[in-house]
Amino acid sequence: MRRVRYEVNGGPEVLFVEEAPAPTPGPGELLVRTEAIGISLPTVRKVREGSQAGALGGEVAGTVAAVGEGVTGFAPGDRVTGICFAHSYAELALVHQAFASRVPERAGAVDAVALVRSGLVARGAYEAGRPAPGESVLVTAAASAVGTLALQYAKAGGASRVVAAVGSPDKADFVRSLGADEVVLYGDEGWGEPVDVVLDGVGGDLLGPAVRALAPGGRLVAFSSGGGTIDAFELLVRGASVIGFQMAAVARNEPERYARWLGELWELNRTGVLRTHVHARIPLAEAARAHALVEARRNLGKVVLVP
Repeated sequence: MRRVRYEVNGGPEVLFVEEAPAPTPGPGELLVRTEAIGISLPTVRKVREGSQAGALGGEVAGTVAAVGEGVTGFAPGDRVTGICFAHSYAELALVHQAFASRVPERAGAVDAVALVRSGLVARGAYEAGRPAPGESVLVTAAASAVGTLALQYAKAGGASRVVAAVGSPDKADFVRSLGADEVVLYGDEGWGEPVDVVLDGVGGDLLGPAVRALAPGGRLVAFSSGGGTIDAFELLVRGASVIGFQMAAVARNEPERYARWLGELWELNRTGVLRTHVHARIPLAEAARAHALVEARRNLGKVVLVP
């Protein structure tokens, strides 16, 4: 099988395609013949900034080719999507059953990759912010796969004002089409009237302006892998709080909640409340081009590799 790997950290140019033996599913694992593979900013950052090279992970969708010992609820031929923690950029990938779910008949593999992981993260981050009806919400990285769905969650949840924060003005019309009432740029002097909740998927240097955008009693939900430092005094003067959210913790520790969110996610998609946006479908062999696109923050929605 073909897979994409890297041996040294660096830009997209360090990725290369190789022939590798098909993996064998272990206990609780599914071997998935991939039809779509999602590109995420955390993975792109790992390649560029990591301390050492490692196997590429991410979300995949496709058909179960084989199952390991102890697998229940899945069988060869099932259409699934899930998180693969190592070697997801491949024609065959291993997904543990705890991180796998079925894809409805009406949906395609690309749809599943664009919706499930990003939608669950958007849903979890939004809920972590404890928004009350009528409160205002600001979303950073609003044109990203997670950001586009977070905007829609905020709008559907009854936010009085939804603000999209983006890196360039050419994304403004796109995020407005998803329900943003206002658009601000990262480099703006201020981000307009304060908001009750900030959903931050960027981190780093944006944490400062994100905290300053909070109204008294506001909540910032940090779900990015970008790290960064927050000035405690800025929280103090606003009576604000910061909440960390990680979707993997919900999947591991709260399977019933995870399953409920997943069902709700597909239903909201079916009824048109949540719409996915795929910026590009790129061949697996051109993974470097996909990474360059995401690293430059040029994408509007999800970038997907297609084996």
